[in-house]
Amino acid sequence: MNVKCLIHIKRFKVFSTLLFIFYLSFSLSTQAADGEKLFKQNCSACHRVDEKKLVGPGLKGVFDRVPQPAEEWLIKWIKNNEELRKSGDAYANKVFTDNGSIPMSSFAHLSDEEIKAMLDYIKAPPVAVSAEPTPGAEPVAPTSGNTLLYVLLALTLIFLIIINVFSGVKHSLQTVVNEKEGLPAPEKLTLWQETKHWMSSHKGWVALGVIVIFLWVSKIGWDALMGIGVYQGYQPEQPIAFSHQIHAGKNGINCVYCHSGAEKGKTAGIPSANVCMNCHKAIQEGKITGTKEIAKIYAALDYDPATQKYGSNPTPIRWIRVHNLPDHVYFNHSQHTVAGKVACATCHGAVDSMTVAKQFSPLTMGWCVNCHRTTEVQMAGNGYYDYIHATYKDKFKGQKITVDKMGGLECAKCHY
Repeated sequence: MNVKCLIHIKRFKVFSTLLFIFYLSFSLSTQAADGEKLFKQNCSACHRVDEKKLVGPGLKGVFDRVPQPAEEWLIKWIKNNEELRKSGDAYANKVFTDNGSIPMSSFAHLSDEEIKAMLDYIKAPPVAVSAEPTPGAEPVAPTSGNTLLYVLLALTLIFLIIINVFSGVKHSLQTVVNEKEGLPAPEKLTLWQETKHWMSSHKGWVALGVIVIFLWVSKIGWDALMGIGVYQGYQPEQPIAFSHQIHAGKNGINCVYCHSGAEKGKTAGIPSANVCMNCHKAIQEGKITGTKEIAKIYAALDYDPATQKYGSNPTPIRWIRVHNLPDHVYFNHSQHTVAGKVACATCHGAVDSMTVAKQFSPLTMGWCVNCHRTTEVQMAGNGYYDYIHATYKDKFKGQKITVDKMGGLECAKCHY
């Protein structure tokens, strides 16, 4: 085997190694991202990754609490917890009873790999950004770096360095060969000339690289387009610093006390300032903001706390809407909260721990459809579903009756 063949073999091995590293890096970064995405789509409505309880228990330390091997047990629990309970698993039944005997959705549609990706995310969740704003400072949205882009740039740089090194090695070896054969020394090519030469003689690998880059750019474009109109995490500053954490959390005020429309109609509604006055006619000073924010309510109602009289010049409070569905989407709060018995936190998250309200869920069609596919309809003892329950209990005998089995995936249910 001559020197030139050895050089080509070495260069082929280097390129193959670089391609493998690229694929491995892409797979790992995609898996980590998918784990977080899958968790937010399937679990975050009922679970937090810290120790705090939402609808279900907090997941911090869950790998030490469950039977070992933990990953194997958790996969069974997530895929079909009802089947695991019926098998007589003591810990599964304990978790069920300890959490008010509320059945958890089964996720049989998820593969073992997808569940493992979620478990990896639970083991090492991102560091939470405090919701408490710094006095006098504007809130800054957290940024996330594009790890894959950095990996690609690093691999490109390494690839160019290796080409340059092997170009020098090739030139040196060719010079030695030419000297032995009495030929003139070969011309020294620049890095760009060497790269073009390699590309022209390895068109198959170049084509493969172009395809990979095209697919990667297409995925970035697809993800960008899919994000249009999705405002998950939207947290606008309101005209009055109202804290849900204090009112719904520490003081335990029920959601429907202020948002009474949630049980009576299509929209939950923004409470009028008169509802605030049910308490703040007597409570005129807050523990955190003092009289500053409550005074804004008085100003809007043209109310004088000293004389306890209302004036004739009230002005509306310009609250900023946080949750907003497109005009072509029909959603009825009462259908979900009263008939469906869906907890507020399922869609809105742990509002009782939010200082400033934010959009917790993505509110995308895929998110809604997935919920309809996995959420069991609470029919027992629910008069709204008496007739349907009597009809469906034989039709779907032994099966969990989810919303999709009742037409919950029909387009006209939400778009008409």
